[in-house]
Amino acid sequence: MTQSRTSTADSTSGAPARGRRRGRTAGPSIPLGSLTQREHRAEIQCQACGSTRVTRLSMNLTDGTPVEFTSCHRCEHKTWEHGGDALSVSTVLDKARKN
Repeated sequence: MTQSRTSTADSTSGAPARGRRRGRTAGPSIPLGSLTQREHRAEIQCQACGSTRVTRLSMNLTDGTPVEFTSCHRCEHKTWEHGGDALSVSTVLDKARKN
């Protein structure tokens, strides 16, 4: 009886392919908040209604611009900020287009 094995080695280096991360570099660790645990919520307020029931995400747009996106659970107001300055929706869309 013969057994065959499937190789998971990378064809270019011969190293095992499993467990390798591609295209991402490790950045500084940022503590994550929680909507369900009050003591872990960041005190960010909606610019429109003042509610603290918001979701805030850090992301990079397609052109590489780092932005903070905030969405209010109460009034659904959304904002994008770069370097503390608010960005208009049209600016965000222009920066998010693929060239």
